[in-house]
Amino acid sequence: MKISTKGRYALRMLYDLALHHEEGYVSLKDIADRQGISKKYLEQIVPLLNKTGLLRTNRGNKGGYMLAGNPDEITVGDVLRATEGSLAPVTCLEFEPNECARAAECSTLFIWEGLYKSITDYLDSISLNDIINHSHNGGDYCI
Repeated sequence: MKISTKGRYALRMLYDLALHHEEGYVSLKDIADRQGISKKYLEQIVPLLNKTGLLRTNRGNKGGYMLAGNPDEITVGDVLRATEGSLAPVTCLEFEPNECARAAECSTLFIWEGLYKSITDYLDSISLNDIINHSHNGGDYCI
């Protein structure tokens, strides 16, 4: 599994909004400048984050973007699912229940189920607040 630029940039955008959570709405230009990401690229990511309820938008003079929830409630898994779609390592695990005709006799299915569980458990265990705390304690998440 490879995370696209869209997924990584969405995470950086929401991380930036988490850092400035107390300031209210933040302009896309400010986020783009601080994160070194093209504003046009962020404009393509915004609808994905809006559609999944991770972002709140406001138009007008004091408009901009803010997190729709608290930084400790939004996980890396939430962001990546919003931008990448399913995190399943194989297509047969993308839907519940598994509709693969070979699922009952698939001798490798347990491998993919275990990998999928590890991926989702790990990504869902890291909140935006965890990234902030990690970066402020000398660690550095490279997103």
